[in-house]
Amino acid sequence: MTTDPLSSIFSALADPTRRDIVARLAVADATVNELAQPYEVTVQAVSKHLRVLENAGLVSRSREAQRRPVHLEAEVFDLMTKWIERYRRQAEERYRRLDDVLRAMPDDVEPRPPRPRQTGAGR
Repeated sequence: MTTDPLSSIFSALADPTRRDIVARLAVADATVNELAQPYEVTVQAVSKHLRVLENAGLVSRSREAQRRPVHLEAEVFDLMTKWIERYRRQAEERYRRLDDVLRAMPDDVEPRPPRPRQTGAGR
């Protein structure tokens, strides 16, 4: 079963080590050894994290002579941004409508306690 790209991206970013790797790659490309330096894990463990990021399309690897730098694929963030932005706009619209309702309410009305709900056959 294939996973949609957005799910793969969010799943890859669910791990704090992978998020940190992405943050570091946003500054500059780096090799696996360079990326592994600050962590108390093996280079192989970092390679596994990179494989997850690569499968999600977040990073790619290239070859420069003897170096194999890892590169952040920034355009993948466009997909996430569009998804997040869509729901942010919907939430803001809901808050605007609530603000409109609250502004339309008179200020001098005393709040009333809620009426008890009727249950059973008496409805």
